[in-house]
Amino acid sequence: MTSWAEFAAADPELAARVQGRFQVRKHKTLATLRKDGSPRISGIEAEFVDGELYLGMMPGSAKLRDLERDPRLALHSPTEDPPEHAASGWPGEAKISGRAIEAPFPAAPVAGGRRFRVDIGEVVLTHLNEAGDRLVIESWREGRGRQRLERA
Repeated sequence: MTSWAEFAAADPELAARVQGRFQVRKHKTLATLRKDGSPRISGIEAEFVDGELYLGMMPGSAKLRDLERDPRLALHSPTEDPPEHAASGWPGEAKISGRAIEAPFPAAPVAGGRRFRVDIGEVVLTHLNEAGDRLVIESWREGRGRQRLERA
């Protein structure tokens, strides 16, 4: 696993595009694992600060209980529709998977709130090629670097 800063140093161009997808809107989607192992998706806010990616949790929330039990997670960026009549202009969507590591909360907005740093396992950016006729999947993993796949 790696920090956001380590990923950004290894692949600055992809990191900038992925971060841009996450910053397009305030609310993201978080996937965690329930006690029985089934998936849970929740809305969440995420922030990039000082080379790290952080998630804040309300006290007693289901997603907090999930991460206390099993720190594995997946985070999905907000999405946008492609411009009408210009599919190739779709900026894409991003996904990050990894583990939640508890981190100090300098000033919790709610008493008892908790903060987690995301330890990056994989980063994926999905978009269309320039012609707008093929799906492009760019992914990065520590030790493997970036891979690119195009599908019709």
